[in-house]
Amino acid sequence: MAHISIFVGSVYGGAERLSDEVATTIEQAGHGVTVFNEPVLSDIQSASHILIITSTTGQGDVPDNLADFYNQLNSTFPMLTDKPFGIIAMGDRSYGDTFCGAGRSFDELLRDLQAKPVGNRLEVDACEDFEPWPVTEPWLTTWLGKL
Repeated sequence: MAHISIFVGSVYGGAERLSDEVATTIEQAGHGVTVFNEPVLSDIQSASHILIITSTTGQGDVPDNLADFYNQLNSTFPMLTDKPFGIIAMGDRSYGDTFCGAGRSFDELLRDLQAKPVGNRLEVDACEDFEPWPVTEPWLTTWLGKL
């Protein structure tokens, strides 16, 4: 079984609540899990499987608790060659082009760092899905099945 490191970017707590449900489901599926709310670079470098769960703030920005981590990844560019990853991006489609901007930024950066995407990025729209778990659960089950 895999050990999954979850990196959570949250503004008002929605992504944190979702990460709790995701972590519980991962454990129930027999995998190990560690949740990082204030990660440092070494956390992702030592991770065997990466899952980013992030909301979006401002105009498509990464939440404050992950911003330094994202900037450090982007500036030091540590290769994450072939590390499997997934992205759960949370946003509000009414913001137009910046919808799920934080998740899209992480997706692009991890691909640039040569991490290996497992399936497609999940984008959760707060306009349609007030509660993100019903949308996330089937995606997560499929994602775990591909590991």
